[in-house]
Amino acid sequence: MNELPNCPACASAFTYDDGLQYVCPECGHEWSKTTNADATDDTPGVRDANGNPLFDGDSVTVIKDLKVKGSSLVVKVGTKVKNIRLVDGDHDIDCKIDGIGPMKLKSEFVKKA
Repeated sequence: MNELPNCPACASAFTYDDGLQYVCPECGHEWSKTTNADATDDTPGVRDANGNPLFDGDSVTVIKDLKVKGSSLVVKVGTKVKNIRLVDGDHDIDCKIDGIGPMKLKSEFVKKA
């Protein structure tokens, strides 16, 4: 019997071969046959709005006005945020913004500086 790898995204055993890649029918994740498990561990999961990988300690720039929930403050476009920290969850960047304080941001609203 031909052993196919489990899905790296959801660990499903129901993967199938689709030519040059494997596909998971449960979560829709696709990955290359030539990718080994060691290479996927080194690539970061968090990317900015342009697709650049983000790492702890990077500086980013906000690309959209963001309202601060529960406050009348707004994080303006072009605000530079230094020394970010990546965390798990929906808001995957933990940082401190001058004049506002500690915040959590979504990586889709920032670009690498």
